[in-house]
Amino acid sequence: MARTAALVVLLLLAGGAATGCGGRATTHHKPGTSHEQASGSVGTLLPAQDGAGHHLREVPAQGAPQVALTAHPDSEDGWNLQLTVTDFRFTPDSTGGAALPGTGHAHLELDGRKLARVYGPWFHLPAAQVPEGAHTLTVRLYADDHTAWAVGGKAVEASVPLTGAAPGEAGRTHAAPTPPSTSPPSQAPPSATPAADRTITLTVRAGKVTPAPGRIEVTRGERVALRVTSDRADTLHVHGYDKELALPAGQEATLVLTADRTGLFEVETHESDLVLTQLLVR
Repeated sequence: MARTAALVVLLLLAGGAATGCGGRATTHHKPGTSHEQASGSVGTLLPAQDGAGHHLREVPAQGAPQVALTAHPDSEDGWNLQLTVTDFRFTPDSTGGAALPGTGHAHLELDGRKLARVYGPWFHLPAAQVPEGAHTLTVRLYADDHTAWAVGGKAVEASVPLTGAAPGEAGRTHAAPTPPSTSPPSQAPPSATPAADRTITLTVRAGKVTPAPGRIEVTRGERVALRVTSDRADTLHVHGYDKELALPAGQEATLVLTADRTGLFEVETHESDLVLTQLLVR
């Protein structure tokens, strides 16, 4: 009888432990997988979605996140976008975690097409990303679990009109034109990049990352080169450092950064929503 009672107690304890582990909110999704909605009890998750397939997270109007968008023409190229937010805080280090009140990131769209994620109040938009003609630029606020903040069944967003210049007129600078060269072409390799203490080579093909994503330990102050080849056009982003790199389809691209901040930082792609690796800076 005593043995039976002891067995029952052990089973109850094991069941309770399993329930506790299953109920914890994850801070990040598994490396190499698409973003998945994490647990969170803020607001009400609606069946409605935004144009990109993210569910709306309804919150009361009072104290809800708000955003205003202003496009300032840059003196050299494109526009400097200013996101003025209220009751909202950008949390790039927590992207992929549970939804918390008034925190997250933003998506930038041109005529409904996603251009980039935004992790702060300023973002430079190159003229080359805006085709000739009239367009609508939209910014929308998201929670860390990638659900869109919403009030009254509508996503929290702001839009401004934007006009792209004709080819050849966009991206002008004030630098003097370079005269034609009559000397033989340089023999330096076109892929030369600034010196780095460590090079991390990654390949993205058919939605899979090679080598498999994991944590790479880096010493604070090291210069790290991220050398990435993607089979589709995308944008690389390093969380916490706010560094981005365009990834042309089928071409190698390299981003060099100085690891001057300690912590765990994810390296991911914008369009395919893949985590490529994690930098653990000590």
